[in-house]
Amino acid sequence: MDIEKYKVTQPIKLQQIPTKEVVEDADKKLKKLRKKISKLQDTMYAEGKYGMLICLQGMDTAGKDSLIREVFKDVNARGVVVHSFKVPTELELKHDFMWRHYIALPAKGKIGVFNRTHYENVLVTRVHPSYIFSENIPSVTSLDDLDDAFYHDRMERINDFEKHWSANGTIILKFFLNISKDEQKNRLLRRLNLPEKNWKFSASDLKERKLWDKYQECYEDLLNRTSTSHAPWYTIPSDDKDTARYIVAKTILETMEQYNFKEPTLEDDLQDQLHQFIKELNNE
Repeated sequence: MDIEKYKVTQPIKLQQIPTKEVVEDADKKLKKLRKKISKLQDTMYAEGKYGMLICLQGMDTAGKDSLIREVFKDVNARGVVVHSFKVPTELELKHDFMWRHYIALPAKGKIGVFNRTHYENVLVTRVHPSYIFSENIPSVTSLDDLDDAFYHDRMERINDFEKHWSANGTIILKFFLNISKDEQKNRLLRRLNLPEKNWKFSASDLKERKLWDKYQECYEDLLNRTSTSHAPWYTIPSDDKDTARYIVAKTILETMEQYNFKEPTLEDDLQDQLHQFIKELNNE
């Protein structure tokens, strides 16, 4: 599988991007990949030069939560930090729109996962522009101020932030879990029909579903404007969950392998004493 075919490297039309692809035995193949990811994360931590940020976006029911669980199941629990961004708090609204994301960036050696991301600020707020008013931006006094230029400027600010993060050692991968409207319908019905899944359902899911076309339009725009060489977007066919997880894991693994992480070596004087230390312990 060539993961490059999922990378956004030129303007795309989401309607032309497949939402379903099936990889045979994807779940079994995933198990092998995540063990390799775990080993590389251990080495990345020991080296201490890089951190890794995984950004997940997608329509409701796209499978973000289960993907996180399955892809990172074998990674040291202390090596992965997941942030699920909800409606901004009162404190967060007192800062700029990127502040809460900046302070959640992974430390060097760790993998950070953003379950919904800073792109909500040019997605949900674009579909529901009145949400911007809660930020109390001096230049925004009416809905007329929230035009395309406003959101495109925000996207440029995001590009600037990501370039800065990358230059300071954060490896950035962004995944759009691309599902069809029909598949979303099936998954919503499953939440309603299975009592143990009822808790996942919200009436707002149906309200947002009615805005499907607007969300797709906004996603297409942000994917085209914010996929860069240092922080690329990948459009992942996600109607089949096993395949989506496998593609994401393979992309993560192949990206990590490019960095050739190395464990640090002991200082010469300490290296020379290893046999003595072993002898001392064996003689206890």
